[in-house]
Amino acid sequence: MKRLILASLLAAALPAQALAQVSPPSPAASPAPAEDLVPVALETSLGRIVIALDRGRAPITTANFLRYVDSHRFDGQNFYRAMHVADGKGGDGGLIQGGITTDARKLFSGIAHEPTSQTGIKNTAGAISMANAGPGTAKSDFFILLSDMPGLDAGGPGGDANGFAAFGHVIEGMDVVKQIWNAPTSPTKGAGVMKGQMLEPQVKILKATRVK
Repeated sequence: MKRLILASLLAAALPAQALAQVSPPSPAASPAPAEDLVPVALETSLGRIVIALDRGRAPITTANFLRYVDSHRFDGQNFYRAMHVADGKGGDGGLIQGGITTDARKLFSGIAHEPTSQTGIKNTAGAISMANAGPGTAKSDFFILLSDMPGLDAGGPGGDANGFAAFGHVIEGMDVVKQIWNAPTSPTKGAGVMKGQMLEPQVKILKATRVK
C-alpha cells in the first residue's frame, strides 16, 4: 500500500482547492539545528553508495534508519523499483526505491513523520526519503531521488500537506544510483501506475553499515 501511495502521489496532482487548504508556515523562524551528519554505506551488487543522514535536522527518521542498519536488517534486501519521470527541465528524472520485502518480521513499528516544512531538508536530487502511506506509517522502505521533486515536499505542488520525509543525501556513489535507475525492469510486474517500474532482477543490498 505504501508503494501505491507514493506512485499515486507522483502520477496525479491534487485539486487546486485542496492545496489551498495547506496551512502556511509559521512566520516565527526556529533556530537551525546544529549539523550532525551520520554517514552510512550501502554495499550493493552494482557498487557502493554512501549517504549522510542528517541526525541534526531529522533525528527521528535518522534514528529509525540507523536502527535497521545497526541490526543488519537491510543486509540481503533489495532495491526493487526504478521510476522515470520528466524532471521539469526537459530531461529524465525519478527515483529508486528499496527496503525490506522478504520478511515482515524484520520490520519495526512506524515512526512519527518529520515533514520537510519542519526539517528544511527538501526532496532534491541525491536526497534520501522515507516511503509512507501517511504520517506515522514509514518503516523500512526508502527512496533516493535522481532529480528535484518538489511535489514530494510538504505542501509541494501536486502533493499534500505532509509529503515525504527527506533525511539525508548521497555523498558518494551517485553513479551507482544511476546504474540502478537504468537497470532492466519488468514490463508486466507492478500494480497500477507502478507497472513497468519493478526492477528485474532486483539489485541486492549486500550490507548496510555506518562508516567513519
